[in-house]
Amino acid sequence: MVHAKKILVTIFSRNLLSFLLILIGIFTPINDLYALSHDWISGPVSKYGEQLWDKQSIKRNKDGSVRVLSRFIPKTKSEITQDILYTMDINCFEKSFRDITIETDQVNEFVNNNAEWKDPNGDKLILGVIRQVCNFEK
Repeated sequence: MVHAKKILVTIFSRNLLSFLLILIGIFTPINDLYALSHDWISGPVSKYGEQLWDKQSIKRNKDGSVRVLSRFIPKTKSEITQDILYTMDINCFEKSFRDITIETDQVNEFVNNNAEWKDPNGDKLILGVIRQVCNFEK
């Protein structure tokens, strides 16, 4: 009889644990699950903040450009200045970029469907990310 109780307790415990894991999976936002797989590489730093890029996110586009997730972390945070996530395409040959999506805490995600290639215009943070990502791709 004691052995049967132990077996029932073990089965109940396993089922309860499985149920809890399923609940956690259902109610955890997808973005939080993706956050677990980031491998942030420290990029350039300026007086305004730091730029990071995720080496796990690098993908080669059909046009030969590189798509990467980048994160700007401002030195001081407020309602106006906060972490910003960018999905950006980088043209390594022309040293240009385009922001595909922009995401902040206040704005879930802004998708830029008409993104045009831009020159970094001397921006130390963007130029550093372009250099690091393009060198990583080689």
